Amino acid sequence: MLTLEKVNDAQRVLKEALYETDMKRTAGLTDRCELFVKAENLQKTGSFKIRGAYYKISQLSPEEKARGVIACSAGNHAQGVALAAQKNGIKALICLPDGAPISKVEATRGYGAEICLVHGVYDDAFQRALQLKEQYGYTFIHPFDDEDVIAGQATIGLEILSQLPDVDAIVVPIGGGGLISGVAFAVKQLAPHVKVYGVQAAGAPGMAVSLRDHKIECLPSVSTIADGIAVKQPGERTFYYCERYVDGVVTVTEDEICTAILALIEKEKLVAEGAGATPVAAVMAGKLPELEGKKVCCLVSGGNIDVTILNRVITRGLVTSGRQCTLNIELLDKPGQLVAVSEIIAKCGANVVGVHHEHADAGSEVIGCYLRIDMETRDFAQIREIRTALTQAGFKICN
Repeated sequence: MLTLEKVNDAQRVLKEALYETDMKRTAGLTDRCELFVKAENLQKTGSFKIRGAYYKISQLSPEEKARGVIACSAGNHAQGVALAAQKNGIKALICLPDGAPISKVEATRGYGAEICLVHGVYDDAFQRALQLKEQYGYTFIHPFDDEDVIAGQATIGLEILSQLPDVDAIVVPIGGGGLISGVAFAVKQLAPHVKVYGVQAAGAPGMAVSLRDHKIECLPSVSTIADGIAVKQPGERTFYYCERYVDGVVTVTEDEICTAILALIEKEKLVAEGAGATPVAAVMAGKLPELEGKKVCCLVSGGNIDVTILNRVITRGLVTSGRQCTLNIELLDKPGQLVAVSEIIAKCGANVVGVHHEHADAGSEVIGCYLRIDMETRDFAQIREIRTALTQAGFKICN
């Protein structure tokens, strides 16, 4: 069983290799509570996962180390195991789902690990890793369902209580549950009045479903931009700890995650991956009304977002936060129409960034046309102002 002594030992071991990441007070993310972020996205390898991996490997016997280690991961645990193995001079083989971000795959390879890409999601990589473990005798480093791994992640809880001793609540991402199990265990031992809440992507709510049903459930599939928490089934140990120490679990949508990623970049100058942004997404979206007026810490667990999708994430975040808007307007194809539309938009203070004009279809006016306007806007209130002004001027908005 996990003990506070083990967590303290993990903290001692990790001091030789890792950072104590910053606790940052936010400005402008929400007015619901006094919000701080624990920036584990700035940890070595860009994620908290190095904590559990490094401590686990430090506890292996010489015989276990000699056999080499194998792990499965969506990417962050892979990098943690690879770096920890490299520092200890141990061979590492990592099984990753073939849909893992290229940046995570290449970073893992850069730390000296051998890569095995597996078709499917994390759970498929897990099964392949178990097969290879049996076939070649590797020592398996579980990404979350292991006492030593959980103890390593629990050191974040110790840091939060040290950096923010009067914290009322801590909000943590959940995939398999190793991070929140460690944080919740450590916090409840030392400050049982502090609430610990978990957040999952709506497309991968394995722990939320399991806690609701009071038994471990395996989802048929998962789908989310938060690849770091795209896990079908929580672990036995993590389910046990979550049932006993976690005060609640909520889910967030893809749009809410994208909005949070954008807000962290723009307002806090922090790059978070999907999983890392879920706690902030939950707070911003009001998913935890019990936090109203409280001092809250959101654990931004990682920053290894694939740059190839970052532009799409930002665009979606702009749309869902009212910062970008497209209007389709039906009007008569005659001189002055575009000028009139542009003048209204300009008076309302928005910025036109794209214009597309095409003739109307057979069911419309013979001299009709469609105008698509792409705009940069301030918020949804400004969008409503523009729509009202256009309608009052006699223009027909189609969307």
